[in-house]
Amino acid sequence: AAGRNDVVGSDENSSRQRLRRAKLAMVLCVIGNLAILGFFKYTDFLIGTVNGLLGGQLSLLHIALPIGISFYTFQTMSYIIDVYWGKVAAQKDFIAFAAYVTLFPQLIAGPIVRYADVAVMLVGRKTNVEQIAEGIRRFIIGFGKKVLLANQVYVIWNEITAMELEQISLATAWLGALAFTFQIYFDFSGYSDMAIGLGRMLGFEFKENFDYPYLSSSVTEFWRRWHISLSTWLRDYLYISMGGNRCSRWRMYFNQFMTMILGGLWHGASWNFVVWGALHGAALCGHKAWQNRLGHDKRYHPSGIRRLLAIVLTFHLVCLCWLFFANATFEASGVMLQKIFTDFHGELLPEFLAGYPTVMALILFGFVVHYLPTSWSDAACRFLTRESLVVQLILFLLLIFIIVQVRGSEVQPFIYLQF
Repeated sequence: AAGRNDVVGSDENSSRQRLRRAKLAMVLCVIGNLAILGFFKYTDFLIGTVNGLLGGQLSLLHIALPIGISFYTFQTMSYIIDVYWGKVAAQKDFIAFAAYVTLFPQLIAGPIVRYADVAVMLVGRKTNVEQIAEGIRRFIIGFGKKVLLANQVYVIWNEITAMELEQISLATAWLGALAFTFQIYFDFSGYSDMAIGLGRMLGFEFKENFDYPYLSSSVTEFWRRWHISLSTWLRDYLYISMGGNRCSRWRMYFNQFMTMILGGLWHGASWNFVVWGALHGAALCGHKAWQNRLGHDKRYHPSGIRRLLAIVLTFHLVCLCWLFFANATFEASGVMLQKIFTDFHGELLPEFLAGYPTVMALILFGFVVHYLPTSWSDAACRFLTRESLVVQLILFLLLIFIIVQVRGSEVQPFIYLQF
């Protein structure tokens, strides 16, 4: 009996030692990934902040940011943490692991792909003609979003940002906010469609990254529909690790707020992104507090006129927050917000609308299309994925038209390339 107890005790000690070594390895790997990301992305930001606070004269390093570093860093970290948690088995094949990290369809601008979602496909995927054709159709739809919609709206935003700040009026500020709101949606959702399409051509099934985000009736719902791969990553690996909602109410609010602060900082090394994250964090906390006050659970959604009003309010709140995301300086964001809230001249509105008929028609078209019933949009998607000769011809002509547009205009990079 004494001998058996010694064996059991030895096994327990060995198990604890293995767990400690595994935890140490996980922590070191995460720190290493964050150190690489921090060096390339935040060194100049920290130097500039120190100079601003202390009046220093430290020179910026002007480090070139590797394309897509935020995306593949998060993918690598999720793999390491999932292996430590026992959610996935460690990949012994270095080529398969390298293929996951450098998966080119989504490498440079997302969506964030988790190892568990593609582990089987890395070593045993199959492709066929139908899958390739479906991928091509999805790629064309995303390509069209980028070239025909995002790039056109970008022209409006670019002209407004080129104006002197004192020339910006209330109508111009609102027009700029709406233009960027639609630009970033069509740009990023278009790229996500292209990545999903390319993945399907190669035998990979990537998860959807957008679900009609501007139809959200709250900021909480918005983050369930916008950049889903990032919001779920932040929830699973940051928010829950900080305690999530398994703590006091005020601690939960703190966890939400800090998660969005860090999410904003992930997007870029600028205080504008920190403010953008803080605004969304405050809105999430406010919505959660309101739900708690009314006794609503997280599954509650308003209906009828209440939902319509909630959607309009949420859309415009998100729209105003985008001003901090889009502008390079606080001054530009502040001026546009000041104009929106303090410089209203109703008598100038008809003149402004008459002066920009095409722009107004484009924005109105964007509103109408996005707020159409989802069943209509789903029906249109089903039509475009049909294999009839007519549909194939329409998509082929659309592809040719898009390519002509690209050749005939200045190519605009994807917004999320910088992240």
